[in-house]
Amino acid sequence: MSYLAKQLSYWRKSAEEVIKTADILFKSNRLDACLFFCHLALEKLLKGLVVQNTNAPAPPLHDLTKLADIAQIALSSKQKQDLRTITIFNIAGRYDDIKLSFYKKCTPSFTKKYSDITKTLVLWLKKSYH
Repeated sequence: MSYLAKQLSYWRKSAEEVIKTADILFKSNRLDACLFFCHLALEKLLKGLVVQNTNAPAPPLHDLTKLADIAQIALSSKQKQDLRTITIFNIAGRYDDIKLSFYKKCTPSFTKKYSDITKTLVLWLKKSYH
């Protein structure tokens, strides 16, 4: 198996595990962590599509819309906006100075909304894999 084929397999399998973790975190009421993992699942799927569609390793980026652009994925304006919003969950989940305000924002309804959006995007992105 080539290096790029291994990378593609890694990104796909890893994304599947991460989305399962997001579900567990939601059920455990770890809502901020759930959204961080929602971002991570989408990031991994998009990085796999970068590898698949460009025959090059994925760059070390966390910006979901930039990754979609590099992967040559056509997005609707709503998908772009959802990816921009979900990208913020990565930053908010990492840096202490904004973690508290993010934590307060992660109500059950807010988290459920973006968990559902993530799952829809995951299913849609999976269709782009060969």
